[in-house]
Amino acid sequence: MTTADDRALPPALADLARTEIDYADGEGIDFEPYDAFDPAEKTTDWLRQWTGNHALDGDAYRVFGQDGTGGLAALWYGRPGRPLAEQPVVFLGSEGERGVVAGNLSDFLWMLADGCGPFEAVMYGADASRPDAALTALAERHATTPRRPARDILAEARAEFPAFAEDIDALCR
Repeated sequence: MTTADDRALPPALADLARTEIDYADGEGIDFEPYDAFDPAEKTTDWLRQWTGNHALDGDAYRVFGQDGTGGLAALWYGRPGRPLAEQPVVFLGSEGERGVVAGNLSDFLWMLADGCGPFEAVMYGADASRPDAALTALAERHATTPRRPARDILAEARAEFPAFAEDIDALCR
């Protein structure tokens, strides 16, 4: 399922970690990208605490950022055998929020460019477009999918992985 170098941050996420994301006093994006994936042990500990299920490991997730409350964004190995950048982006919030937010890393970059972060997508949807110039430039450098509004990206991801939230719920003890 994984490869030896799948713990290396893809260039797009490394670039994102160096890009300022404007919180705009609560009107912007509540997202803090990491400059490295969380280590496997930390991801496993987090997933066990989040679900209360100590039989789980975190191998299916590569955590790459958080919101201000500690909710985590991750690439999720929801497509076995596909490269890391083609895996969906998911969010698991500090208060039990959970959902797929983009079908792949490229779409996630376009979502950010449209002014919607993972927390906002799961909590409020992606109806309002607030384009961000710096994040648009980042997406233009790295994205391999066509630019689309965040609401379309979110709808496509939810349609492809409709049972993600229920599957996470089933893991909880």
